[in-house]
Amino acid sequence: MNRMKRYIAAIALLLIYIAAWPQGPKCNFNPKKFESELKQYIVDKVPLTPQESAKFLPLYEEMRAKQRYWFQRDKQNSKVNPSDRKACERAVRQHDENELQLKKIQQTYHNKFLKILPANKVYLIIKAENDFHRKKFRRAVKSNRR
Repeated sequence: MNRMKRYIAAIALLLIYIAAWPQGPKCNFNPKKFESELKQYIVDKVPLTPQESAKFLPLYEEMRAKQRYWFQRDKQNSKVNPSDRKACERAVRQHDENELQLKKIQQTYHNKFLKILPANKVYLIIKAENDFHRKKFRRAVKSNRR
């Protein structure tokens, strides 16, 4: 009987130890830092004059603020129980709506950018933004493999 108690105690300690063990890498995502790095990356990659920057950056920040709302709505869909078909259907439909809204925002602001900047600079901004996201994603994947 004494042996059985020790065995149960050992298993209980092992389970507590496993439960307390960190589950994968901690997410240290800082949205403000991300936005700041994104803007800096664009400014470094696109040859904007000080006057162009003064007109562009406030509009860009406005666009990103509007996009954040839809990113947050889409993030809520990640909490859906996959075995709940109706909830999954709602999540899929909501995801599609979020994506459409994000594209409308992009289109609206790209048109605004074209009114204040030459088309080649708007193109370079879009390219820089895509490059930044791709690099951040690769870094995140690489750090999760460690």
